[in-house]
Amino acid sequence: MLGDTSFDDTAGGDRHGRRALVLVENLSVPFDRRVWQECTTLRDAGWTVHVICPRGSKRDTEPEAEIDGVRIHRYPLRAATGGPAGYLREYGSALWHTARLARKVGPVDVVHACNPPDLLFLPALWLKRRGARFVFDQHDLVPELYLSRFDRGEDLLYRAVCALERLTYRAADIVLATNESYRDVAVRRGGRRPADVFVVRSAPAVDRFQPVAPEPELKRGKPHLLCYLGVMGPQDGVDYALRALAKMRDELGRTDWHAVFVGAGDAFDAMVELSRRLGLSEQVQFTGRIPDADLVRYLSTADVCLSPDPHNPLNDVSTMNKVLEYMAMGRPIVSFDLREARVSAGEAAVYAPANDEAEFAKLITLLLDDPEKRARMGEIGQERISGQLSWRNSQRALLAAYAAACRDHTPVPAGDHDRTGKRRHR
Repeated sequence: MLGDTSFDDTAGGDRHGRRALVLVENLSVPFDRRVWQECTTLRDAGWTVHVICPRGSKRDTEPEAEIDGVRIHRYPLRAATGGPAGYLREYGSALWHTARLARKVGPVDVVHACNPPDLLFLPALWLKRRGARFVFDQHDLVPELYLSRFDRGEDLLYRAVCALERLTYRAADIVLATNESYRDVAVRRGGRRPADVFVVRSAPAVDRFQPVAPEPELKRGKPHLLCYLGVMGPQDGVDYALRALAKMRDELGRTDWHAVFVGAGDAFDAMVELSRRLGLSEQVQFTGRIPDADLVRYLSTADVCLSPDPHNPLNDVSTMNKVLEYMAMGRPIVSFDLREARVSAGEAAVYAPANDEAEFAKLITLLLDDPEKRARMGEIGQERISGQLSWRNSQRALLAAYAAACRDHTPVPAGDHDRTGKRRHR
């Protein structure tokens, strides 16, 4: 269990010689599982870890907390609405709060900035001038995200996000890539030396994903349960999954299933409405975000899990957390044919041609009719997660990256600064 307590940052001092500050804008912490695993890995290696992130709406709401020895500073942030102007307001507010809280934290040895957006290099540069090394943790390729989410082409805003990515690469001492495709971009497009780019794959916390006994009542009277887990944004393909389910019913005559979609996002309401328009309301359930215990119940009962992310410039080269989490639970997966989906899942998934909803539907039915194949695929997934894709391997890469960042770097003494970040007079 997490021990969540508020703290007085001025009391007691820091326990270790090295101090890291992790900057996040996209999600709260510890809700951001990748960031939380990185923080606890660093803590266990002897680092004092601070995090600056937005507050959550229903969880992670305290302005300050110390959780399992990691000190978290949160700021209020209203998500962008209304197009580019909304994003300018969101990012401007996030940068102001990040700078304010960074001054409170004081000097650090490493500033670890997680995108999106590619704007956190600005407070990172300020900290670099005060002796920190800058580790850029590239969670998303923002130019590809822009093309995939907004469908505006390579316009002025696209060129702007490309410029911000270049500035971030240039400012960073070390780059963390989530997979080999992202590493290739950092070297090829970012001009980084291969030795300065470390692949730190996201991997599910296996203690969070422990199967339990299936609960047939979750199938709502049907023989089979289908499950989707993840964010519901414009680029996440929930609409593809819903249309595939409608084709299963209308073209393949299959109604022997119930489907549950777990998660939330800015497309959630639109997906519920699409389900209604397709006549799926009786067979498709939207839960929103749910506690881990309930998530495990659904995944343990699911016969097939869905990864309907469509082929686009971002998805083809990105590692999908839901794929890894399905694998950890031993569930077979239906996915579109994406480069990094194949790297992650291998034979734990079957792959429909890019964005082909009819083939996606056919593959679901084939798996529903073949329990032995489903069982084999589930075993393959669990073996991959406990082996080559395990967090243990990512931990080693993360600590190697920090060692490279701090090579020939003298620790910054916290006592030389007050808590506003200003050097004390002597």
